[in-house]
Amino acid sequence: MKKILIVDDDKAMGEMCKELLTSRGYTSDIVTSGREAIEKILPNNEIYSIVLTDLAMPDMDGMEVLKKVKQKNSPIDVIVMTSYGTVTNAVEAMKLGATDYITKPFKRDELVIVIEKILRMQRLEGEVDRLRSELGEKYTFGNIIGESSKMKKIYDIISNVSNTEANILIQGETGTGKELVAMAIHYNSARKDRPFVKVDCAALAETLLESELFGHEKGAFTGATKDRTGRFRMADRGTIFLDEIGNIPLTVQAKLLRVLQDSEFESVGSDHPIRVDVRIVAATNINLEDHVEKSLFRRDLFYRLNVIRIFLPPLRERIDDVPMLVSHFLSLHNKKNRKTIEGITREALHRLMSYNWPGNVRELENVIERAVILCKGKVIEPIDIPLYQEKTSFQQDFSGKPLHVLMDQVEHQIIVNTIELMDGDKEKAANALQISRASLYNKLKKHKITELL
Repeated sequence: MKKILIVDDDKAMGEMCKELLTSRGYTSDIVTSGREAIEKILPNNEIYSIVLTDLAMPDMDGMEVLKKVKQKNSPIDVIVMTSYGTVTNAVEAMKLGATDYITKPFKRDELVIVIEKILRMQRLEGEVDRLRSELGEKYTFGNIIGESSKMKKIYDIISNVSNTEANILIQGETGTGKELVAMAIHYNSARKDRPFVKVDCAALAETLLESELFGHEKGAFTGATKDRTGRFRMADRGTIFLDEIGNIPLTVQAKLLRVLQDSEFESVGSDHPIRVDVRIVAATNINLEDHVEKSLFRRDLFYRLNVIRIFLPPLRERIDDVPMLVSHFLSLHNKKNRKTIEGITREALHRLMSYNWPGNVRELENVIERAVILCKGKVIEPIDIPLYQEKTSFQQDFSGKPLHVLMDQVEHQIIVNTIELMDGDKEKAANALQISRASLYNKLKKHKITELL
């Protein structure tokens, strides 16, 4: 715990303060002059979190101590205490940077309350700094996982556009990481200390979306019982991420175009323009040009949004990134679920790399999290990673065939697929199918799969 420095030329008063603080679990040092206090305060030194100083002292008064402490180490909170409490002194101390002001004689609990309030605020500020740091780290380029040539091109684009004011359009299938790229752009831009506001345009009906984006006045429509601040005002001086922008209806598109052109809009039910300074990053999983040609999306709005376009490749087109992604998600979900899975077998990894990944990176993360939670051993085996749709999936004509024939066809294909995924290792294939090796051989003979016997 950081210390409290007590500065008072009255030794008895200093001892009383120290005894009180010690009884409440705080550590403190006492000095009897301002000069001694300043000698103990070092630049960028975190020994002391609070200085409690008397105002009237012979060599250097409390105001001078306050000034010099703030000059040497501005994060330190200073409390000024005096027997001559006046409004003028209090105002002057606050102007010079004092955190609080207390008049002697004071009650013991009064000082403790002031100290605890300051320490609580310091803890909150520390938590905010920690979270800001974590956000910055989380959304740096290094946390968009992948070393494939396609991902390296994405990193280059992000690096080039982040610190500009250009509007960005991110295009990619569901689950490719469009929001993560949007956040990386924001947190590597000059707006990083301002809000990043997300709107899922696909999740809201037309009337709700307009109110969500631009806000509304009380009484603007049935149910509008109070004013609402829209997301654009929340994002002022920051970034707004419009996810699935292709779902925005034409009426709302016209209003959005005005924001892009003039940086202003009216909330629903108002005719007073509101100005904002917002950078727009939009995302879509559809081809917006097709929507433009079908008159479902405004051409002028498309051109305004499409200043810089980033195409995110689906996972099946960068399958070489799977091992790195698996390693990342394994570490992440070990920590999240308090597990200690050490790795993944070559066979299991081969199975992941042989899969088509219709759900992209999001599906891979879900598969790894499930495997981490359910894995009974120390490493993930093929049996721990059931997949929704195998890359080697088969198409059969099921029309007009009896059930037992269809079941034989399915079993035949599952056995062939599993042995192929295990690189021909029948023991591992039997384990993955949760049958004995003898049963596997019997099924190979039954289905006349002689090439695998």
